[in-house]
Amino acid sequence: MRFSLFVTFCKLEEYIPLALAAEECGWDTVNVGDGLFFFDKISVDYPYSESGERYWTGDTDFPDPFAICSAMAMVTKQLKLFINVLKLPVRNPLLVAKAAGTAAALSNDRLILGVGTSPWPEDYTICAQQWEQRGPRCAEMVHILRQALTGQMFEHHGRFYDIPRLQIAPVGKKPVPILIGGTVDAVLKRAARIADGFASPNATANEIGEMIRTVNRYRKEFGTDTKPFEMFAVATDTTDLDGHRRLADMGVHEACVYPWYFYGGDSASPLQFKIDAVKRFTDDVVSKMKG
Repeated sequence: MRFSLFVTFCKLEEYIPLALAAEECGWDTVNVGDGLFFFDKISVDYPYSESGERYWTGDTDFPDPFAICSAMAMVTKQLKLFINVLKLPVRNPLLVAKAAGTAAALSNDRLILGVGTSPWPEDYTICAQQWEQRGPRCAEMVHILRQALTGQMFEHHGRFYDIPRLQIAPVGKKPVPILIGGTVDAVLKRAARIADGFASPNATANEIGEMIRTVNRYRKEFGTDTKPFEMFAVATDTTDLDGHRRLADMGVHEACVYPWYFYGGDSASPLQFKIDAVKRFTDDVVSKMKG
């Protein structure tokens, strides 16, 4: 199993030292979220907390994911950079392709792009995008991203987007892996049909196991089960070696973790505490799983 260090909710100035600590300890990936705006009032509950409340505030740092991945790419050599997940349908697909192509080129093909839909209608309104049909638009945008990120001349004439012949540069030398994240059945089906992998949001190990089984069932139905496919997971109830071995047995390829929570800390803990937690979790779990 591979391991990804989740730095979302940390202070901006901690992202780079935490990425350096992860690379030094032999982790595979650093993992960043996408938080566009903090609205004073929202019209729907947050789907990934039991209470429906957001567990961060308007002061929580959410750097632009492409910008921070490019910055971390400049100080690391091997660490992959995973955006988990980008709120894709609130954005213009060509501007996403432009940012992703630059980050992929700067990082020497270390970018992994996770995409999903924002749960809040307010994000769509403020970005002048349609809330309705966000799922089908997301699927079409993935198709556009794949074409644009080849760096070749292309055109696209679809249900939602009509793009004349154009190309972008720079782009990476290899295709950017695109994972789809979410929990509802339509998302699992979309991931199985068009993505390079699935990224579960915060969920229990049992819930993740059920999602993996569902995705794999859909992959067989779509005939995509012979293609390479990665399962990334954030297991909220998994902290130790046995738990991560169980995730691996379920088919999780990469565990996305906040190790400071496992040792009595949280996102507000001092930077050195977090770095020490990375090292401690490396000794407790990562090195044993990789050994």
